[in-house]
Amino acid sequence: MEIIIIPLVVCCLLSALLVTIEFLVYLFINRRFFNKILIKIIDVLVIVGLPVLYFLLMEKSTNDCCSESATFSPDHRLTIYVLLAVSILACVYSIFKTKILSPVLEVFTNAILLMGFVLNIFVAFQVKQIALLGNLPISIVFVFQLIKSQTQFLEYNFIQKFEIEKLSNPIERLAWKILNLEPILKYPIFLVLALPIFILIISFLLLFGQKPDSVIRAFTDTYKHGFSELDYMCDNVNCGGHFLCSVAAGGHSDIVRPVRYGERGGSKIICNRQLLVANAFEELIEENFPKLHNIIRRNYNKVGNVVHKHYGIFNNKFVADSVYFLMKPLEWIFIFTLYTFDSKPENRIAKQYLNRKDREELGNGK
Repeated sequence: MEIIIIPLVVCCLLSALLVTIEFLVYLFINRRFFNKILIKIIDVLVIVGLPVLYFLLMEKSTNDCCSESATFSPDHRLTIYVLLAVSILACVYSIFKTKILSPVLEVFTNAILLMGFVLNIFVAFQVKQIALLGNLPISIVFVFQLIKSQTQFLEYNFIQKFEIEKLSNPIERLAWKILNLEPILKYPIFLVLALPIFILIISFLLLFGQKPDSVIRAFTDTYKHGFSELDYMCDNVNCGGHFLCSVAAGGHSDIVRPVRYGERGGSKIICNRQLLVANAFEELIEENFPKLHNIIRRNYNKVGNVVHKHYGIFNNKFVADSVYFLMKPLEWIFIFTLYTFDSKPENRIAKQYLNRKDREELGNGK
């Protein structure tokens, strides 16, 4: 799985960077400068790859006070998923579209593109910390497709010298009139026309147990995100500390080498050698230099607060692996100190994060 994921992450992030650079250049030269085939590849990787990567690597299935929590409410997320899927499909269609089709279909596609653009803004506020990395390039692709649609229509209208009187169907005639409007008038109309499409999707999803307000509650019935309204439910939850060594212990098992489970604050945690050594070192300092320990603990708690605040980032195996390697020099210092000043260093290390009964048994040599 990782063999596939890592190249996909690199390709998607590179595409996100390229599409952002291209947009900045577009503002000056008024055209996209990459090859047409490369443009399609970049746009698809951004509009499809980035959301897929987010849901594979970042999205969680439950609301959780003590770890990375679901971005969208588990009970209402289907509504958001379907709206995102419809928007992405419309965008992919636009990416590969080489000519305009019927006026009604053009209006329909542009309305969905604009709906997707607006929805992506709300998602950006919800995910917060990675909005610039993922949501900004996605928004840019939506904008590029709206511009492409406008350009294709103008070129077709100019070459064909199309006469609206040729359209006998009044709906097609109205759609053509909308397409002929200036962008400042046309896009607000597209946004209004997106509302019936939005309502139709919401109504269809009622058959699958979703509710009329699911699109709102998908954002609000969550913890620790942009529109979350359930944070108060975590106020009295004791999660234990989130510190660097405990973060590192959550990396890939073949790298961080977990040895057993332990207990902290009544909760089960993963323990590797590095975490046990770090806690044994702290215990040694606390026993012999309590004032120094208070100073160290007070400042280290600030680190723990930062980690807890951004746990969505730190609760990632690749990040945890990096923290593990960064903490290695400190681990060696801790081991050197323990073996220098403790008569039974391995016994002290083995007792870390055990419950009181197990610690007593180990201390009595049972």
